[in-house]
Amino acid sequence: MTSFDDRERAFEAKYARDQEMTFRITARRNRLLGQWAAVQMELTPAEADAYAKAVVQADFEESGDEDVIRKLVGDLTAAGIETDEGIVRRALEERLIEARRQLMEAQ
Repeated sequence: MTSFDDRERAFEAKYARDQEMTFRITARRNRLLGQWAAVQMELTPAEADAYAKAVVQADFEESGDEDVIRKLVGDLTAAGIETDEGIVRRALEERLIEARRQLMEAQ
């Protein structure tokens, strides 16, 4: 039984690490996405930092990426920037790759 218990604990630990890494990648991606949108809206550095944090917070509203995409499309449109959901989704995918790269380099 000991080897089974050890395997179970190892799988649980790996699952917890994987979930933490997924959360960190998503949070980093959302921050990078917020910074990208802030550049589009020509925000000051202080405003850009606050906006990036707001984008990270927006992801906690519901499961999935739709809340973040909705926020960015709405904010960019309100700022007079011509955008659509496709543009934001492409930016999201590009920032996901960058977030993974940054976190892998940090380890």
